[in-house]
Amino acid sequence: MPTAVVTDTASYLTPEQIEKYQITVLPITVILGNKQYKETEELDLDTFYDYLKTEDELPTTAQVSMGQIEEAYDRLVDQGFDKIISIHLSSGITSFMDNLRMFCRTYERAEIFPFDSLVASAGEADLCLLAGAMVKEGKTPEEIMPQLEKMRSTRDVYFAVDDLKHLMRTGRLSNRAAVVGNLLNIKPMLTFDPDGKIIAIAKERTMKRALRMMFVELKKYSEQADYKIHATVIDANNEELSNNWVNEIHEMFPDIRVTQSHLGPAISVHTGEKTMGILWEEDWETMI
Repeated sequence: MPTAVVTDTASYLTPEQIEKYQITVLPITVILGNKQYKETEELDLDTFYDYLKTEDELPTTAQVSMGQIEEAYDRLVDQGFDKIISIHLSSGITSFMDNLRMFCRTYERAEIFPFDSLVASAGEADLCLLAGAMVKEGKTPEEIMPQLEKMRSTRDVYFAVDDLKHLMRTGRLSNRAAVVGNLLNIKPMLTFDPDGKIIAIAKERTMKRALRMMFVELKKYSEQADYKIHATVIDANNEELSNNWVNEIHEMFPDIRVTQSHLGPAISVHTGEKTMGILWEEDWETMI
């Protein structure tokens, strides 16, 4: 039978992508005060960012539960799927993957292939798109999983937050001692380390200077890569600047395919509004 692909809302797949590749997306819960919302299903961006600006109590999140996972897997089995590739948010910033792996040891209705994205947002989404496209081509999980690992190994991601307090508060910054607060309007440059943890690597005064640093890294990467590159500009409620960055990448790197991804509440809880980043890797469209 065909293989199913499952992920969570931290991938920020578009409705068109979800429909095209028949991907099951489970909502992360976002907590605003005493109210809980399923991301994308019950909470729109305007409501979330208004809350972030006006309320003293900062929002939090709750990971996808194993009950949600079991219900989704059971539904897919009932539809005729007997193999499921489950791609999720980095184990470096949530315990979800550890819980999923333990759950999979006892789940007997289908063969589950859990995959740690070691990232969030576009990096997670691209893995889902590659898996979904390969499923459409009739490939098996045994053929798909090595390709997911291969693409993940080519990934680089850099991002800058407008305000460091969110990452500091939620404990998602692993080397917090390396960056002392958000002094003098510094834009901390961040990345994911090989274990999928968020680390600070530099400090820039402006988003423009942060972009220049990312371009230096992208240039070095592109000069060494012997494959087609796909880059994604990622923003948190910063669409105008995102569009400008896309145009600059097109101008400086005309051979690189460029797309955009917008962060939703579950990730913006930790990064804050106006976060900007660029992720690049081997282009999944050439790996099918």
